[in-house]
Amino acid sequence: MEHQQKMVTEEQARAKLAALCARAEHCTGEMREKMWRWGLPEDAQQRIINYLVTNKYIDDERFCRMFVRDKITYNRWGRRKVEQALMVKRIPSEVYKPVLDEVDGEDFTAILRPLLNSKRKTLKAATTYELNTKLMKFALSRGFDMETIRKCLTDVDELFDD
Repeated sequence: MEHQQKMVTEEQARAKLAALCARAEHCTGEMREKMWRWGLPEDAQQRIINYLVTNKYIDDERFCRMFVRDKITYNRWGRRKVEQALMVKRIPSEVYKPVLDEVDGEDFTAILRPLLNSKRKTLKAATTYELNTKLMKFALSRGFDMETIRKCLTDVDELFDD
């Protein structure tokens, strides 16, 4: 089943997308998705993408840097969740991996620790094991890796033992 709106000419699409990209950061995957919905032929899509890249309207690495920073800082996501969101946006791994590698592991620890502390207060559990299991599932759902989760759970346990 195709999702096509009214037909858009190549010139109209280029102007619409350039205006959209001038207002906010976007990636090539988002632009291709829009053009596909508009029913533009593949060759026209490629010409428009080339125009947007050449004229610096879109830059997947620049988009990736902003996306990674925003998702970690404001959404408080772990590396895995950020990575999956970038895959959905069709950002190539050779673009996003180096950007994610620049993020210090301590940044993820610093985000997860307060998340676990506040989550712990809302959970009911009969044992420490049950509580830690719930906290672990929560942290995994936020995209954090097991090493970071274990480190933060140990830190949180020490806080509560005092």
